[in-house]
Amino acid sequence: MRRKIRYGMVGGGPGAFIGAVHRHAAALDGEIELVGGAFSSVAERSRAQGVDLMLDGNRVYGSYAEMAEREAARAEGDRIDFVSIVTPNDSHFDIARTFIEAGFNVVCDKPMTTTLDNAEALVELVGRHDVVFALTHNYTGYPMVKEARERVRSGELGEIRKVVVEYPQGWLATLLEDTGLRQAVWRTDPSRAGVSSCMGDIGSHAHNLAHYITGLEIEEMCADLTAFVPGRELDDDGNVLLRYRGGARGVLYASQVSVGEENNLRIRVYGTKAALEWHQEDPNDLYMKYPDRPGTRLRRGNDYLGEAAKYYSRLPAGHPEAFIEAFANIYRGAARTIAARLQGDDANPLDTDFPTAVDGAAGVHFIHKTVESSAAGGWINAHYNRG
Repeated sequence: MRRKIRYGMVGGGPGAFIGAVHRHAAALDGEIELVGGAFSSVAERSRAQGVDLMLDGNRVYGSYAEMAEREAARAEGDRIDFVSIVTPNDSHFDIARTFIEAGFNVVCDKPMTTTLDNAEALVELVGRHDVVFALTHNYTGYPMVKEARERVRSGELGEIRKVVVEYPQGWLATLLEDTGLRQAVWRTDPSRAGVSSCMGDIGSHAHNLAHYITGLEIEEMCADLTAFVPGRELDDDGNVLLRYRGGARGVLYASQVSVGEENNLRIRVYGTKAALEWHQEDPNDLYMKYPDRPGTRLRRGNDYLGEAAKYYSRLPAGHPEAFIEAFANIYRGAARTIAARLQGDDANPLDTDFPTAVDGAAGVHFIHKTVESSAAGGWINAHYNRG
């Protein structure tokens, strides 16, 4: 295209952490332009954020409903090409539905919704209106995660037997929500976060990462969720045993009270021929392990990697890429897919490699099943049909 892809943002107002991350990521490649938004449910705060971002005041709105209506009324070559939703969990569905029904493409933060009914309704809406929907499970954007998936797909690991994925944090080891910290307040509030805090916030990332790399679908699970901090309503720690379709077994652990941990997302996949290991806090390396020879450390940016890992790298080897770049890969893929549609072209399959509404619904299903299993105190059927 001979212009940038235009987007508007809902949420991400003054003091919001994740909104700034999304804006930085979207801007990284110079292919996407922020032109407007409804940055807060309070009109004055939305306008203040628009001033800080140096946006046209006529495209800074007091509500997402006003934004959808007025953007849809603009000429086809002038309106936004997609909306970015960076609000707390409980509002994702209504906002996404409003923009999809108005004909807009969507990039949405995870989890996609707080209920499975709403998640499946969004899947249906995306299909009916034929819009692009990308969910920002950003860890799938790391080049070495894509390399890990390619190693599994190529058969290098053989038949997968075991998956161990963990995401420990320590930031909620005290009743931080009582201090008024916004990020803690809404994530631990059932009316805003949904049925789970820990599994909903970070366990869903671990679940998505394991599926993305291995392609395995959960058949049964046994979950144990705990709220360790007195006075907390939702879980802050969870341990899940998994039985995958086809016979593989898995362990998923997520915690917000593992003192001293930051964002230590890690995955190990063991097959009959080889194994792999990847650490989010050291994302430029992928470790391969073999039964009959020394292990290998693969490094991002090298020519020996597969097509996807090279396509999603920006810098030469030895210059680290990390969190913002991974986020940017989701945005770039979605934007290029949208651009191809606008031009009547087929999108590059490498660009369509981002989490979709179906992945979002699978994630919501996983969250609810962990809560159900923990309440039942044992194994339950947890299969989700991605259709």
